[in-house]
Amino acid sequence: MPPILNEIGTVFIPVRDIVKARDWYCELLGVPQDGEILHGHLYVLPMKGTSIVLDSKIFAEEHLFKVPAFHLNTKDIEAAYAYMQEKNVELVTGIEHGHWFNFKDPDGNILMICMC
Repeated sequence: MPPILNEIGTVFIPVRDIVKARDWYCELLGVPQDGEILHGHLYVLPMKGTSIVLDSKIFAEEHLFKVPAFHLNTKDIEAAYAYMQEKNVELVTGIEHGHWFNFKDPDGNILMICMC
């Protein structure tokens, strides 16, 4: 049995401004902003399941996600799409195959929301 587990522990997202990114992601996901910014450049979003860590130290244009590295789940793709429109989030695609869509965060990372 290999010593490496077959599970994802966390996903790092490169961001320009850790405070602005924390505020945007927390508002988008409806989670409290009660965690502290670690070492001046890391914020661990309070997620269920796999963690997301926002990291301003690794930010560089070439590190941005050009394609989604992961997706956020939804049980109602139409409501999720409408929510993103209300938030004036930059939508990259429409709802594709009735199942998913892509969007950009304020730093330009392309992310996905998908039916679970």
